[in-house]
Amino acid sequence: MENYLAVLLFTFSTTVTPGPNNIMIMSSGLNYGIKKSMPHYLGICIGFPAMVVAVGLGFDVVFQKFPFLHEVIKVAGTLYLLYLAYGVAVSGSAASESKRRPLTFMQAAVFQWANPKAWIMATGAVAAFTTMDSHIILQVFYITLAFFLAAFPCIAVWLFFGSHLKKILRNEMHHRLFNISMALLLVLSVIPVIIELAEKYLAW
Repeated sequence: MENYLAVLLFTFSTTVTPGPNNIMIMSSGLNYGIKKSMPHYLGICIGFPAMVVAVGLGFDVVFQKFPFLHEVIKVAGTLYLLYLAYGVAVSGSAASESKRRPLTFMQAAVFQWANPKAWIMATGAVAAFTTMDSHIILQVFYITLAFFLAAFPCIAVWLFFGSHLKKILRNEMHHRLFNISMALLLVLSVIPVIIELAEKYLAW
């Protein structure tokens, strides 16, 4: 029980802190409202625990055996996150007004595999809170349950905060500046991955 309290503290503290998921759901709450953002919200809350299960049950071993798969996901994920950042930046503009759509449940769930913070959280939790002395599947189940319990309230905080920003950002210019700021934060979150890829593949 003492160890599980540590797991809960880890999951809540890492889930509620800023990252790509929270930035995007806050932006979605502002631009589309709570109701239209629910598939995006549920995609995060269910998609990330599913990723933890996969990592905990040995998916990382597959990547160790076939490292190119991880590289493919990393490159594709980086490009996808940059594309999402562009979508956030232009949200609310005249050019995007006719095709404004929040992420679907599946898009948000799949995005977890492209999210650098999600990888750090999942692998960090599995590495820190599992031991070979106990049943690994049971340990992974408890860690996943902790993330599942943390996701709903923690992600909801960002969604509701974003939706209530509408009352503050009434000016269209302020609205646009907020979206551009969120897009820049998304880009900054993936800069370390871009630098790592550049050093690996562009080194002479």
